[in-house]
Amino acid sequence: MTVYAVGDLQGCLQPLKQLLKQVSFDSDKDTLWLTGDLINRGGECLETLRFVYAMRDSVVTVLGNHDLHLLAVAAGVRAQSSSDTLSEILNAPDREVLVNWLRHQPLLHHDPTLEFAMVHAGIPPQWSLKKAKKRAREVETVLRGDLCDFFLMTMYGNTPECWEKGLKDADRWRVITNYFTRMRFCTAKGKLELETKAGIHHAPKGYAPWFEHLNRKTYDDRILFGHWAALEGQAYSENVFALDTGYVWGNKMTMIQLDNQQFFTVSA
Repeated sequence: MTVYAVGDLQGCLQPLKQLLKQVSFDSDKDTLWLTGDLINRGGECLETLRFVYAMRDSVVTVLGNHDLHLLAVAAGVRAQSSSDTLSEILNAPDREVLVNWLRHQPLLHHDPTLEFAMVHAGIPPQWSLKKAKKRAREVETVLRGDLCDFFLMTMYGNTPECWEKGLKDADRWRVITNYFTRMRFCTAKGKLELETKAGIHHAPKGYAPWFEHLNRKTYDDRILFGHWAALEGQAYSENVFALDTGYVWGNKMTMIQLDNQQFFTVSA
């Protein structure tokens, strides 16, 4: 069995198929990891979600901010924005099957045998992998339960800016979700700056990329992530692998083979 990981698809199915063809991917024995944001912005969102769902027994995906946004729109607690490309999914006859499956996907995946963890955006520097997994399970439990619609309705927003032990309910779930699905820059103590989307060299004063903090508690853990297309796949930090290389923006889609860390790409 070979395990491959691919960055954000964002509704771009053809390059994913090309990558899988490059490595002669066999769904009967190989496994595909996806860093989230399966849909939105690209023109094949429904086809992409159906393709991944059909391969679900051979796929591990985490939730990205665009995936959560689809869940909120489908639940009727959020309107589509002008840049969304979700209408085909929302009008599809198999919409409920696809959306329900997506709702049950994790925020963080960790394989101790392979010694790799995967999230969409990152893990804040003040959390160990053990603590990050515990926090992720909190939100996953809410998403899969009776409070799902309440969570989806209240998950939008940039506050609280930092994790605190005393946080409860919506505020608690929101900051956890922002760490895992929206984070780029933060302080060493995990205070978020969620407005800046540019590359490493454009960090706001007092902030740094989440993976550059020297005392980051996951420094020795190998972490795959997407979300940050402006990095162009270059995180320049040990044990972190930036896989969103912005295919939907005209760049390329990237895949890594985990056992030998060989990269494969398809250009737009």
